[in-house]
Amino acid sequence: MGPVLRGLIKLQRVENRLRAVQNKLARCRRSVLFQENQLRTLQSGLEAKHEEIKLTRIQADRLELELRSRDEHLTKLRSALNTARTNKEYSAILTELNTSKADDSKLEAQILELMKNIEADQALCLDIQKQIEDQKIKLEQTRSESEGKAQELEKEVSVIQKEWDLMAQKVPVEVLQIFKRVAETYDGEATATVEQTDENAANYSCGGCFMGVPAEIINVLSNRDEIMRCSNCTRILVLEDSGE
Repeated sequence: MGPVLRGLIKLQRVENRLRAVQNKLARCRRSVLFQENQLRTLQSGLEAKHEEIKLTRIQADRLELELRSRDEHLTKLRSALNTARTNKEYSAILTELNTSKADDSKLEAQILELMKNIEADQALCLDIQKQIEDQKIKLEQTRSESEGKAQELEKEVSVIQKEWDLMAQKVPVEVLQIFKRVAETYDGEATATVEQTDENAANYSCGGCFMGVPAEIINVLSNRDEIMRCSNCTRILVLEDSGE
């Protein structure tokens, strides 16, 4: 093993540490975003419920207006009933009066149901508003905790990034480009340690994708300082003890 492969293994170790802290930082920031989304969801739900109450009230007002209009018609029918001249006329007016009363009862039942719905929705709005207030407190707590953690993690990222830059300077430019491309593909895991699958035979596999690795590649890695990549996953192959 030569200095290039040894340098890659050291760089991989730093890369792993860097990615781990960066992931912690991302989770820290996502926790605030999650709480913000929870708050927005509650606020949107409250707005939607207020709009629903508004529409229900408009519908109830329309029915009440219709009921008042029908009350005037009922009053006229009652007056006409008292002044009916014949039994036939009386019977016709009475039938219309009873029909109108039945229709009015249906309207009153609809209005009552709508008012119940409004009361239930108003109670729900109070509950949602309470949840919003609780969520605001939770958001502020999460934001305060997250800001402190994020500052610490950002400092840690900065320190490790400097170490990564120093390690990267020891790797040839073209090799470093390969490392970066593979690292982006496999979430930082640019190298894969070759594993011996059978202690009694020269059988080896890629530690990244577990596909077989020819013995010829093992010989190259053992005796020369060349970049060998897995034919399946394209990770840079290294030997287990080559970073020691």
